[in-house]
Amino acid sequence: MPAQDLSVSEEQLCTWLADRRFADCRRQLDRDGYLIFENVLSQADLTSIREALAPHLAGNIGGRNNFEGVRSNRIYALLAKSPVFAKLVIHPLALAFAEAELGRSCLLSALLAIQLNPGESVQPWHYDDAHINLPRPRPPCGLSAFWSIDTTSATNGATEVLPGSHLWPQNTIDGAGQAADFARSQHCDTDADPGARPDAVKAVMPAGSLMLAKGTLWHRGGANKSDRPRLIITPQYCPGWARQLENMCLAIPAAVAAALPERVGELLGYSIHPPFMGYVDGRHPNRLLDTEQTD
Repeated sequence: MPAQDLSVSEEQLCTWLADRRFADCRRQLDRDGYLIFENVLSQADLTSIREALAPHLAGNIGGRNNFEGVRSNRIYALLAKSPVFAKLVIHPLALAFAEAELGRSCLLSALLAIQLNPGESVQPWHYDDAHINLPRPRPPCGLSAFWSIDTTSATNGATEVLPGSHLWPQNTIDGAGQAADFARSQHCDTDADPGARPDAVKAVMPAGSLMLAKGTLWHRGGANKSDRPRLIITPQYCPGWARQLENMCLAIPAAVAAALPERVGELLGYSIHPPFMGYVDGRHPNRLLDTEQTD
């Protein structure tokens, strides 16, 4: 995609690209299916994020099944809970890759915090755009960002990836999620691993780092065999024509969305995918936000 079609310039990315070019990083992402940038967020950023999440994590509400993780906490609809999370959604580094991959009209498909507590088992293998029911191999219909709020390690449940698997034709692999993994479960065994693979790579990152993964990349959450929780936040992006995983226009009240940065509103769905997908009563949806701001 031509650079002029993106809202982020390469000059804005220099701090994180260092001596690399954006095009070179994209080629690496195309080859491996994932890409890691270390130490992107400041300690002040991490502190504000942890403080915003603290009251929501305090309830210690566990996941509902093996996929969510019965010893994990998942916090959804983050933008309705604090504007702090907007910075992660429109961080220039993540947004540049999302727009390059999916187009300027891309949307925010999901935004959630995932805390793996001690004793959590491995997640089933999956790829994040599997809800787009098109045969593989195919171009990805999503890009996922994984922000490490805590350091992720080999023992505390770092996300595991299968490099190059975004190009695989298989719709399923050994250890992939099955219907039973979405049923209610209280079983949790950190040593059980029916999907163990020698080609799996643990995405070990310092706190404040960013991993980007194509929507077709096979990955999973690791087992937390440590004595401390592991926390990440994952914004997931989709093309402007795709249905979002979370219904953002209901999850984020319009009055809240109106107070967020304009680009966040566009990603929530107050935008148009050319030529006119997403209109409301024949008009651009951001006019609804204009009404919210003047009421």
